[in-house]
Amino acid sequence: MRLLVVGRLSGQLGTAVRMAIAAGAKVSHVESANAATAALRAGQGADLMMVDYDLDIAALIAANAAERITVPVVACGIAADPRRAAEAIRAGAKEFIPLPPEAELIAAVLNAVTSEDRPLVTRDPAMQSVLKLADQIAPSDASVLITGESGVGKEVMARHVHTRSKRADKAFVSVNCAAIPDNLLESELFGHEKGAFTGAHARRIGKFEEADGGTLLLDEITEMDARLQSKLLRALQERIIDRVGGSKPVPVNIRVIATSNRDLVQAVREGVFREDLLYRLNVVNLALPPLRARPSDVLTLAEHFARKYAAANDYPERPLSAAARERLLAHSWPGNVRELENTVHRAVLIASGPEIGPEAILLPEVATASADLATRAAAAAESVTRGFVGRTVAAVEQQLILDTLGHCLGNRTHAANILGISIRTLRNKLNEYAEAGAAVPPPQSGLSSAQAA
Repeated sequence: MRLLVVGRLSGQLGTAVRMAIAAGAKVSHVESANAATAALRAGQGADLMMVDYDLDIAALIAANAAERITVPVVACGIAADPRRAAEAIRAGAKEFIPLPPEAELIAAVLNAVTSEDRPLVTRDPAMQSVLKLADQIAPSDASVLITGESGVGKEVMARHVHTRSKRADKAFVSVNCAAIPDNLLESELFGHEKGAFTGAHARRIGKFEEADGGTLLLDEITEMDARLQSKLLRALQERIIDRVGGSKPVPVNIRVIATSNRDLVQAVREGVFREDLLYRLNVVNLALPPLRARPSDVLTLAEHFARKYAAANDYPERPLSAAARERLLAHSWPGNVRELENTVHRAVLIASGPEIGPEAILLPEVATASADLATRAAAAAESVTRGFVGRTVAAVEQQLILDTLGHCLGNRTHAANILGISIRTLRNKLNEYAEAGAAVPPPQSGLSSAQAA
């Protein structure tokens, strides 16, 4: 784990740093909040910042946010003034470490952050065959495409490949292409020079350069704009990038892993994804089966999560009862491993007695309600396709999208699923309609386009 220490390295803070190094952290140091933001902007990656609470933690977090840099902060300070500690937490720190430090506390905080690097737990033959292939290709520098439904563990597999590669001691940098607007994603990936655009007050190193020597994960790659796909293709082919506003290419040495929950061949047919980029990324395809197709993993994972969250919450470790196991095996897990983990975490917290019983395995009615909503929305979408003769394709598309959205109670995700388009495509369409003066249902409004008018 990469730890950036912010503050004067003297006395007890220096002791804390030595303990962090002993716990396995790779530590770098700056003395001021401004220097911390500058270091992160310049490509010095960090998984956690340990910040002296005498510094302005709120301003540091705000300065990082302005650069779209998100690194969790742990505050530390001598004398453990409860008021000062509370102020640090309110300012945005995730935790407070009193100084002089305890080695166990330092290790626990570091472990809490690195716990996101989840182990790949499996024993099902369907998943074991994918894992065997992953282990076989991990030492190479080949690009890898990991596909599968949401929640199956694509990022966990990506980290597994990285930790077994010859780049394991270098950075693993992840970018969610679906979570960053198109106009910001280019700068996020490739960086920018000072003055490249309004607000570019200093040079910013992008994720490609931050991952130099290591692995770059491009999560949900199919949500990337076509223009950026072209720039990404060049970076993969030539191993050079161009910062936004830059005048000379920058060499990079990275391995790229991409993930997608969509059918990329179909995305190529639809013209939303470049065929040559697909070939470049898809040197090796790790297709992760959904949890319903790997039943042997349900109980294996459930037991793992039960142990994990018992330890995390300082609860006694308890086994799953036979009835609880039956309940877990009977569920189809549409949310895959992520849904199972949330369900077991909740069960650990609410179970009583020496075992985790079936009464603690709560399978939310939200899932059923969502399925009912999707069914009703599908029927609505089918009904509005009638009577379109004589109208333009654009007009028909707009009515179909707005009416489906209205019948989905304004829920963008459900509407996109029914329409068979990505959430980003739906949002772009809605922005176009709103700019043209159409009444677009707000999220969860429940108004159809006709009602809104």
